This record gives sequence, C-alpha cells and structure tokens, in this order.
Amino acid sequence: MDAPRPVPQSDAVIRPFWEACARHSLCFQQCAACGHRWLPASVVCPRCWAAGAEWRQARGEGSVFSFAVYHRAYHPAFEPLLPYIVAVIELAEGPRLVSNIVGSAPGEVRVGAPVRLEFLDIGDAALPVFRLAPQGA
Repeated sequence: MDAPRPVPQSDAVIRPFWEACARHSLCFQQCAACGHRWLPASVVCPRCWAAGAEWRQARGEGSVFSFAVYHRAYHPAFEPLLPYIVAVIELAEGPRLVSNIVGSAPGEVRVGAPVRLEFLDIGDAALPVFRLAPQGA
C-alpha cells in the first residue's frame, strides 16, 4: 500500500485559499489599498503593509516561472511519482505559487510554457496542480 499523500494544514489566514481549492477554485489575495496581488496568503500586503486584503478568483491560466525535477522523494507518498516536477507558476493575474506540473515528462517543461489549472482531490482537500497547455492556446 502506498503512503498517503500529505494534505495541507490550514489556519485562519490561509483557510479561504484551501476552502476555495476544495471547491476547485483558485483564489489569491489583492490589497485593497495598492492593488498588489499575491500568494501565499498574508494578513498584510507584502508590498505596502496595509491590512484589508480581498480574495479574488484566478482564471486558472499561467506560465512556468521556474521548475525543478525531483529524482528523490522526501516523503514516501511521492516515491511512486518519481521523477516529478515542482514548479513556480506565475498566474495570469500575477501572483506566483509553488505547485506540481502533471501529465508531462520532465523534458517537456520549459520556463515560460503556458499551463492550465487542475485539481488533485485528496480526501476532503484539493491541491492545485498544473498541466502544460498547448502553445498558442
């Protein structure tokens, strides 16, 4: 039997993000004062330090900002996935998040490649993951 994949732990700050993911919706925060958008969630804007962030829904499109191919699993649940791709995805709206690219061989991934959002359901949680989108789509 494979080890169960770890699920994210939530707190009051990040809970809206994970609740949206459970509904297969990806959200990010936007500063009510300066308009800056970011992930992961924070109680203040990382640019102007103002409180009062609003949650916005992402379209689910973005591009690969950077990536690494893991050839070693640091948790038993990831051993069957080797090699797997961990990537920083820049959403079309601007925020970046660390995620996985699924459905592609490591050699197919390039910085700047367009990606589309999918969700990986694990129990009551859903993890945002990305799949390479056709070029020009």
